[in-house]
Amino acid sequence: MGTSKPKRIAFLGTGLMGKPIASRLLQAGYQVIAWNRTTSKAQELAALGAQVAESAAAAVSYQGQPVDYIITMLEAGHIVEQVMLAALPAIAGSSIFIDMSSTRQSEALAFHALLAARGIAFVDAPVSGGVVGAEAGTLAVMAGASAKDYAEVEDVLKVFGRPTRVGDPGSGQLAKLCNQLIVGGTLNIIAEALLLAQAGGADPVAVRAALRGGFAESRILEVHGQRMLDRNFLPGGQVKSQAKDMDNVLIAAGDAGLNLPMAELVTQAYRRLLDSVPNADQSAALLGLEKLNPGLRLGTVPDQLPH
Repeated sequence: MGTSKPKRIAFLGTGLMGKPIASRLLQAGYQVIAWNRTTSKAQELAALGAQVAESAAAAVSYQGQPVDYIITMLEAGHIVEQVMLAALPAIAGSSIFIDMSSTRQSEALAFHALLAARGIAFVDAPVSGGVVGAEAGTLAVMAGASAKDYAEVEDVLKVFGRPTRVGDPGSGQLAKLCNQLIVGGTLNIIAEALLLAQAGGADPVAVRAALRGGFAESRILEVHGQRMLDRNFLPGGQVKSQAKDMDNVLIAAGDAGLNLPMAELVTQAYRRLLDSVPNADQSAALLGLEKLNPGLRLGTVPDQLPH
């Protein structure tokens, strides 16, 4: 960023994903003003050089000065709306609002309209790659924005991943739903394949190794296949987030007049897990499958589950 004045970013939501993304922005030389509903989470970034604001409104106009970018990484669309409305009176027309939360496409379009009425640019830029990708700066970033606004934010998005403009505002969330449909479906298929291997008498560890390099190879088989074998269900992405995303897939399909039978099956699989392991990793799809097959269990190691 040369010798020019560092760009200022209000980062709203410094939880599981927000913290590593904000950390990378600080390391890249951006001035970050952090806010989180649980203040202690935002305070964790102070050691890395972030300023901590007492409210969302204070963050977007820190010490009376507008920020260049506002980034939200929050749990759901209704929370994004609450935070946006709370901050709105303090947002300058020169700021660009980047929502990286996973929300419905209809919500992203509503956010765009709300901000556009005040002359504020909006980009929906959800990500895929989990906490590991956020920490490594390798997230897939799916951006919905005008060509002009995307050009303005591309360098910021490159700090934590590989951004792609997929269309106008709202398109980023649609692309993220496509991603989550593929992820959710693949996780369930991998669970079925590994349990089938064991039930049929093969070594599931060796079967996974044999499949790698063939047409079944994928990042999900690599990472989450190993998680299932290790029975490590400590969260990267969470069951409750995947379930919410699958619900939103079906809503988007309905809006588009589509019947997606596989998406309905995957949605049901994750809904069944919400009562028992909502905070577990998405790979807990295996636990749901085992419940449907009493007496069968992949491997012998104990489960690692969040408290």
